[in-house]
Amino acid sequence: MSPPGEHHAVILGGGFGGLTAAKALRRAPVRVTLVDRRNFHLFQPLLYQAATGGLSPGEIATPIRSLLRRQSNATVLLEEATGIDPHAKVVHTRRGATSSYHSLIVATGAANFYFGNDAWAPFAPALKSIEDATEIRRRILNAFEMAELEPDLHQRRLWLTFVIIGAGPTGVELAGALAEIANDTLRRDFRRIRPEESRILLLDAAARVLPQFPEHLSRQASESLVALGVRPRTGVRVESIDENGVTVTGHGAPERIASRTVLWAAGVRSSPLGALLAEACGAELDRAGRVKVSPDLTVPGFPDIFVVGDLAHVSGAGGPLPGVAPVAMQQGPFAARVIAARLAGQSPPVRFEYWNKGNLAVIGRRAAVADFGRFRFGGTLAWLAWLGIHLAYLAT
Repeated sequence: MSPPGEHHAVILGGGFGGLTAAKALRRAPVRVTLVDRRNFHLFQPLLYQAATGGLSPGEIATPIRSLLRRQSNATVLLEEATGIDPHAKVVHTRRGATSSYHSLIVATGAANFYFGNDAWAPFAPALKSIEDATEIRRRILNAFEMAELEPDLHQRRLWLTFVIIGAGPTGVELAGALAEIANDTLRRDFRRIRPEESRILLLDAAARVLPQFPEHLSRQASESLVALGVRPRTGVRVESIDENGVTVTGHGAPERIASRTVLWAAGVRSSPLGALLAEACGAELDRAGRVKVSPDLTVPGFPDIFVVGDLAHVSGAGGPLPGVAPVAMQQGPFAARVIAARLAGQSPPVRFEYWNKGNLAVIGRRAAVADFGRFRFGGTLAWLAWLGIHLAYLAT
């Protein structure tokens, strides 16, 4: 419990939204408790690099305690929230403890989503956690090893066929990095196989790769992928996945793609805590499980509860804001400003306005696309922009 008169702000989730909110409250007259089931902050934009061996997990995971070490009003708890009582203003945790709050910021992010086909998960790991990245890296490297051992040419081909489902930024980045492994990293490491002859397929039901980018950048990204040896196939829908491959439809009769390595990059869904919060507060969820919040990011009817990041459905000019790191990194400090203004007796901001600084997607070494509004370009310059921005954010 908080001492009498001390405002207690509880933050659930140590991702971009929760961490930036905690940091933004460092000078506020509050006691901050950040609760996360992991004791590290994961830099998810570079998770695909860990999955393909470009970076080690330790290079993209930083202990939350070290990030808040110098913030005297912040405490970190290694716990998992399992429920919220908005009337008693209490958070329940897995170990049976409770934490009372005056202000609550819910930023528990998103989880992998197979569109109702959870049975596909063992055959097509997704990329949302360090464990996911480690498993994907194991499967990729194991595929080359099994191909080296396999005397049957058909079975060897099956091991050297990689299928990535989802041609958004994660799928494109994963496909490009996998192609570089085959074309460069492992090219001279085997005697019986030629890794550069691997077949890498990138599938998506959309009409083009990177559909959120302008069409000419999408086309440029597709051309860069083809140059690396990746075969984008759009307009196809996955019907089934098993240990021996994928069945797709979209261009006539169902087609079977034989592969021993299928990777999922097609969708995410908000964490289960969103549904629990919505039920407790009578809030509405969207189709992705995100909580529909008020313009100031609070749950309707509960001005002391904020939802930020992937868990929040916030309407923008072109529809709901995307679940990407830049959105969360602006929403966290916004919620902190509202709390600080209330405590200072000032009028808090009433509407969150997202400043879209642009979109970037990397395809491979010296190949990327960048959409900065009026400035849209690709190639080496876009790759350098991507590299500089990610290094800057990783350093903080």
